[in-house]
Amino acid sequence: MSFDTPLYLCGPVREPKQMLADQEYSGHTSIHDDSMAEKLGFRAGPIEGPTHFSQFAPLLAEIWGQTWFERGCFSAHFQNMVVEGEQVRAFIERPAPGATRVRAWAEKADGTPVLEASASLGPDAGESLLDQRMAKLRPPEKLVILSDLHVGMTGARDEKVRMDHDQHMGNLYPFSLAQKLEGITENSPWYSDPATTPWGRAIIPMEMVSVLAEYTSKEAEFPVKQPVIGLFADQEIRMIDGPLFLGEDYLIRREIVALSESKRTESYWVLSSIYDASGKTLKAQMLLNHATLKHSYANYEVEASA
Repeated sequence: MSFDTPLYLCGPVREPKQMLADQEYSGHTSIHDDSMAEKLGFRAGPIEGPTHFSQFAPLLAEIWGQTWFERGCFSAHFQNMVVEGEQVRAFIERPAPGATRVRAWAEKADGTPVLEASASLGPDAGESLLDQRMAKLRPPEKLVILSDLHVGMTGARDEKVRMDHDQHMGNLYPFSLAQKLEGITENSPWYSDPATTPWGRAIIPMEMVSVLAEYTSKEAEFPVKQPVIGLFADQEIRMIDGPLFLGEDYLIRREIVALSESKRTESYWVLSSIYDASGKTLKAQMLLNHATLKHSYANYEVEASA
């Protein structure tokens, strides 16, 4: 007997942890601070979007195994914020044999959408969700906060990064991987014990690839007007020659690949390319839509009407 009924894989309900309450940038707290979030009209400081990526790792490892960690791409559009104490569940389509792209999404326990995504194996899986979203972007009419940015602008320098097990990741990420693993929704010995992995090295979890890629982002010196509050609206992490390893030196190069605008935000889309220490071998990439909140910039109305 055969059916054409679509089937899905889902993980357990989890309560992701908020670890950015003490985050600072440009001399002020971020949207992840409860009091700052409330000033901006949100009920509490949200959990950072890539925290949810960990809930998909067991599902994608189930269908693609070791290859997911070497050539996997997770491409997500964040739909609704999650605060600590709320429950979240991850879902993916069960792919046909040989398929290299699936639809993925996460929901709160009450069914509220958290994110929509595509998960794929490169390099021949076709367009990712963010490829499709970027293709539909309209040029912004008039930028204020981002008026000094342009598509094609590159970071000021090559940025040297690494992540060690007990390394504090700075004001942007005021914790270490060891602390993250105490609260991560889906832990694995692969994240801490080199003897358990196929590569003989402990690997960086996908949600912490985001931390590695943003750790030195200030060095890019993109001229975004300050002070302003931003959030992640879209994010894609793509392994090209993965995984990324703990205790390994990498080099990051950044480029602004799109600018966009909505009623409430101005956005700059940054492609961060992570190379080996020599700068010759591309290991991974992160595409991130930094959405800056117009009403968080004090001079917005004055400059917009000038």
